[in-house]
Amino acid sequence: MQIGTGHVMRCLTLADELAGDDTTMHFICRYLPSSLEQKLRDKGFNVSILPASEKSNEEFPLAHSDWLGVSQKIDAGATLALIQNQGYDWLIVDHYALDIRWEKTLRSAVKNVMVIDDLADRQHECDVLLDQNLHVDQEIRYKDRVPSQCKTLIGPRYALLRKEFAEYRERVKPREGKATCILVFFGGVDANDFTTKTILALSQITEHNFSVDVVIGDQHPNKEEIERLCQRLDYSCYVQTNRMAELMVKADFSIGAGGGAVWERACLMLPTLSIPTAQHQVKQLVDVALTGVSYTFDTVNYTSEKIKMHAELLLDNSSLRNLLSTRSAEIVDGNGAYRVAQTLRSEIEINLRQAGILDEEYLFAWRNHPKIREVSFNKNEITWDQHHHWFSSLLSNSQRVLLIGEYKNQSMGVVRFDLQNDSAEISIYLVQENESNGLGLPLIRSAEKWICKHRSGIKKLNANVLESNKLSQGFFIKAGYSPVTRMYCKEL
Repeated sequence: MQIGTGHVMRCLTLADELAGDDTTMHFICRYLPSSLEQKLRDKGFNVSILPASEKSNEEFPLAHSDWLGVSQKIDAGATLALIQNQGYDWLIVDHYALDIRWEKTLRSAVKNVMVIDDLADRQHECDVLLDQNLHVDQEIRYKDRVPSQCKTLIGPRYALLRKEFAEYRERVKPREGKATCILVFFGGVDANDFTTKTILALSQITEHNFSVDVVIGDQHPNKEEIERLCQRLDYSCYVQTNRMAELMVKADFSIGAGGGAVWERACLMLPTLSIPTAQHQVKQLVDVALTGVSYTFDTVNYTSEKIKMHAELLLDNSSLRNLLSTRSAEIVDGNGAYRVAQTLRSEIEINLRQAGILDEEYLFAWRNHPKIREVSFNKNEITWDQHHHWFSSLLSNSQRVLLIGEYKNQSMGVVRFDLQNDSAEISIYLVQENESNGLGLPLIRSAEKWICKHRSGIKKLNANVLESNKLSQGFFIKAGYSPVTRMYCKEL
């Protein structure tokens, strides 16, 4: 297994954030350690493991084509067979050996495509691209590599960290003083066994007193020997632990790999000696070191002796460790998965149709739901006669538009436009009787597209929202509306 388990874990983090009562998640992998496969299934997600196939040469190979095990054409065909006609809203792709050729093949089977990338070394066909790393050239990194309409989410603001990292962040502060606890973690695979090299390096440091916590994956190639070594040195060894955030909070200093763990450590302000465990991590760690978030050293031979030398340097320099810790706190806050999930939800297309006579009774029930009355300007229960008069006059008024939002063949929201010259007031609410969680922002986005298409003369939208209705205020702000007293406005 050449590609790290961190790729699976960051996709799992995003899946957890997106999960809901009406959401179906399907993981498709060609190879997955049994422990990870079981972890996904325990979460209730569907998992398909693509069968091993005779390797065929790629006509135009990528730098990491060997990591896929088969050609992109074979992999795309197998994936397409699993997802076509399933009506998925999003296909999320996370693999260095897949590019625009694979993505174009799958494009017609889904509504939207998102790519998670770190390398910026190939073309993509996608609606959203996520690169959670920090790069000195990040403003131009994907120029001409994604479609012009693609939304790019770049930087550790969007780092896919599990919820516990944001929670534990509240308990930590920048590290100061002596380092009395060191954490060692080189990812779930660590094929080149940097863990053993680091344990041996720390065992040779005699001028500092510290405890050591070592974390390895269940698939580590030298697991048994590391466990014996830790026992002999009185180091604590954790195999496939779910206590990562807790151990990072406990530590004063860390030695570990690049990749997603960089942002876990930064979120918890843990100063780190970072060592690339794969070639593509070299530039990542150099760029991160230039911002003062982490410490790395330039070499082609990461021996125990060199690890020892740089570890001692950091142990001797509490001011440097404090600087790394403080700078980390400024870069990542642990809420990246939420931001990415909100972006994906906002891109969901809600089907909108104009309300008709047959909707009158439904609208009467929806509008009188206690939660909707609570956030309405008129909080009284509407009588049928009042509703019928309002509804009849609305349908006969060319300056008013009433739309029903539908998602997955179910009514989920109502939109009203009151038109005046080149502007319109927009009003929305979600159908409380149905599962509409997370669909407020997509409803606004879809309503904007509808009004632009069907009333092209409208150039400005206003939303009048109660001061106490924080949820709707949040929807409109996230949709790009600017507050003017209680009115929210947006130029189209």
